[in-house]
Amino acid sequence: MHAPDPYLALCPTRVVLDRIADKWTVLLLTAVAERPMRFNALRRRVEGVSQKVLSQTLKSLERDGLVTRSVFPTVPVTVEYALTPLGASLERTLAPLAQWSRENIDAIAEAQALYDARGP
Repeated sequence: MHAPDPYLALCPTRVVLDRIADKWTVLLLTAVAERPMRFNALRRRVEGVSQKVLSQTLKSLERDGLVTRSVFPTVPVTVEYALTPLGASLERTLAPLAQWSRENIDAIAEAQALYDARGP
C-alpha cells in the first residue's frame, strides 16, 4: 500500500481536504472549540449558515469523528456538539488560518480593489 498522496485523483485524502477547505467546517470547528454548543447556539454564532447546511455539516463532522453529538433527555430534547480529540487537533491547525484571515483582510481587500480597477 502506498502512502496517501492528495495529488492523486483517487486519493481519499481529497475528501478530507474538501471538508477542511469548507468555510462552514472552519467556522463550526472554531466555534465549538470555544465550548460545547447546542444547534441553535451554533446557528446564532455562525451568521449566515442555513439550518440545512448547519445540519449537514454537523453530520459530516460527526461522521468524520471531529465532533460528538450528545443528546440529553430534557423536554424538549437537548442536543449538544463538542470537539473530539481529533477535532481539537484539527482546530488547532485551523485557528491560525482564521487568525491569518483577520490579520490580512485589509491587504486582501486592497489587492482585490487594485485588480478590479485594472478592468478586463
